Amino acid sequence: MAAQRGESEPMKRMFVTVAAILLGIGAVYAQQDIVNQRQTAMKENGKNLGGVLAPMAKGEKPYDQAAVDAALTKLADNAKALGSEFPENTKGLKSGDKYSASPKIWENRADFDSHIASFVKAINEAKASVKNLDALKAAVPALGKQCSSCHETYRLKEG
Repeated sequence: MAAQRGESEPMKRMFVTVAAILLGIGAVYAQQDIVNQRQTAMKENGKNLGGVLAPMAKGEKPYDQAAVDAALTKLADNAKALGSEFPENTKGLKSGDKYSASPKIWENRADFDSHIASFVKAINEAKASVKNLDALKAAVPALGKQCSSCHETYRLKEG
């Protein structure tokens, strides 16, 4: 019986080591998945603001209330999730895209969170007020300002 215990100890250690490695790999993949989620959300925001709302406001596309409502809803959904898409354990991870999150996000989290709150507020105001082209023309610069003010401080261009 004592021999069996002695022989199984190395197997237990090996099992624990392999399990720890697999858990670590899983954690890295989970962190990278969050980075990819936030990158996808940012690209969707760009498409909705720069590809739907701004062209309508500039007269490059015809005004379409259903498209405006859908774009603002998607912006609102993405904005609500932004705070949770920048957990501490993703600091320094790259997205593989041309932009990444600045470490300043985690160094000054309260300010970053206030940018998110301002973005949410601007979107909610737009959702409540944009019912025609003139209202859209007034809302788009405010939304763009919220995006750019955060990006100026908290987004890094890669390469």
